[in-house]
Amino acid sequence: MIYLLRHGQTEFNHAGRYQGRLDSPLTARGEAQAFEMGRVLAERIDPAKAVILTSPLPRALRTAGIIGAGLGLEPVIDPRLIEVSLGAWEGLTAEEIDTGWPGVREGFRRNEWFFGAPGGEDYPSVAGRMASLLAELPRDDGPVHVLVSHAISGRVLRGLHAGLEPHRAMRLEIPQDAFFSLHAGGDIRRIDCAPPV
Repeated sequence: MIYLLRHGQTEFNHAGRYQGRLDSPLTARGEAQAFEMGRVLAERIDPAKAVILTSPLPRALRTAGIIGAGLGLEPVIDPRLIEVSLGAWEGLTAEEIDTGWPGVREGFRRNEWFFGAPGGEDYPSVAGRMASLLAELPRDDGPVHVLVSHAISGRVLRGLHAGLEPHRAMRLEIPQDAFFSLHAGGDIRRIDCAPPV
């Protein structure tokens, strides 16, 4: 079984800034989201048969740490879960990107614009590392793998699992108050968490 989680809300998320490989700390809401995801996971899994794999970026590490503390598990870093590099667009808002690179977020493939950043990472690179990870993890048998990742890399991973074209994968939702279970045959199920108070 695979559970895929996005890190909790960060200061950049709250401000509408794209992070890529930059980092900003979790907000109080983000910490509460991580706690709730851990609580819901604890109701579904046996920690003795589980492992937490996390992106090396601090926002994911913090989220994984909160979840791991509730399960009695120490997260393990897997660099393949890192977020896509957005190059020159890291730290910018959508409006700032539109001003500096007019039209880049428009058109038929507008949901794939993340992969066109000057100095950024392309889709095949992200898909390659996600496919490598997925190939190693059992879907329904064996140990439970809890993956703590990011918005764009998480979309790519779910898209590969479900056999989606890139432009469809980039339209997938990216909640921070829910996570997904990935099953054999490309099946993906959303698991909602109680909203943080």
